[in-house]
Amino acid sequence: MNSAHARIAVVGAGLGGLALARVLQLHGRSVTVFEREAATGARPQGGSLDIHGGTGQAALRAAGLLDRFRALARPEDQVWRVVDPVTAASLPIPVPEHDDDSPEIDRGQLRGLFLEALTEGTVRWGCAVTRATPLGDGSWRLLLDDGTTEDADLVVGADGAWSRIRPALSDATPGYTGVTLVETGIDDCDTRHPALARMVGNGTLLATAAGKALLAQRNSNGHIRVYATFRAPHNWQVAADVDLDDAAAVRAHLLKMFDGWDENLLDFLRHHDGEFVNRPLFVLPVPHTWEHVPGITLLGDAAHLMPPVGLGANLAMLDGADLAHALLTETSIDDAVRAYEALMLPRSARAAEDCAEVLDDIIPPTDS
Repeated sequence: MNSAHARIAVVGAGLGGLALARVLQLHGRSVTVFEREAATGARPQGGSLDIHGGTGQAALRAAGLLDRFRALARPEDQVWRVVDPVTAASLPIPVPEHDDDSPEIDRGQLRGLFLEALTEGTVRWGCAVTRATPLGDGSWRLLLDDGTTEDADLVVGADGAWSRIRPALSDATPGYTGVTLVETGIDDCDTRHPALARMVGNGTLLATAAGKALLAQRNSNGHIRVYATFRAPHNWQVAADVDLDDAAAVRAHLLKMFDGWDENLLDFLRHHDGEFVNRPLFVLPVPHTWEHVPGITLLGDAAHLMPPVGLGANLAMLDGADLAHALLTETSIDDAVRAYEALMLPRSARAAEDCAEVLDDIIPPTDS
């Protein structure tokens, strides 16, 4: 199938899928994105991302969005500060390293850049794809949860950790890392809690010891996002008899878990706004590979779910830009997908290994 006239279906309107769609449209190619969310603001998009020069920024450049990104990004927020958990004194401990030019931007703002740049109607909201089945000629049929179907010459699974497209290529499923994040946040921190805002400063504050960590990350508009991180069984709340919907109970449990830490650090848990969100960390096996199958491929977390330590979003966007480039330069869809997979798969394996090491550095295994 000639790639210039292909019916391309992207499943998932995350950063990687949108990067792919934007680069294709920039060069006059047709593409449709299927997204299960009802609308662009249907759910929170997560915290701040540091966008690296060689990956995420390269993808934004290919998408013609680098200048708009620069106008929103916060280069002053790249700073990491590591403190002693008992005294809150600064520590000279190495922190995650990446490009010197890696400005921060809220994930929702970055996603908005891509959405605003796409032709109206490119994203079909409220269209949840349940599976993809081959039609025997290299094309695929998508089954939507409303019972309707859509056919495509190329299906790209950009639908995240629990991808509905991945099973068409791989039997791999995400496994629990043993690490859980419990997320909360503080609004208007500079005004309402200036002492906490000063502790965070510009960027990210980290305190870690004995299989536990507290991270406080500056987002835009004075918001501080807080993560209580710890090694525990996946169902830790069952053994602890904690109702995750009961914010007071979760807060009390976390304060007990972090007992003995500096009181100012514990204030990040005491003064939260809204609920606590339980986020156990899952990853795909490393390396995660598959035998090439005509007419279908994966990108981003669907292809290489790894710990969220600064590479995943960058790689997802680069995946999208690289696949688009292959589709624009190779004659056939099959040649394009083969070229993309030959580049993406080894790159993502190396990155996943690096991310696993960073996670162990931030929150060392308790038996180490």
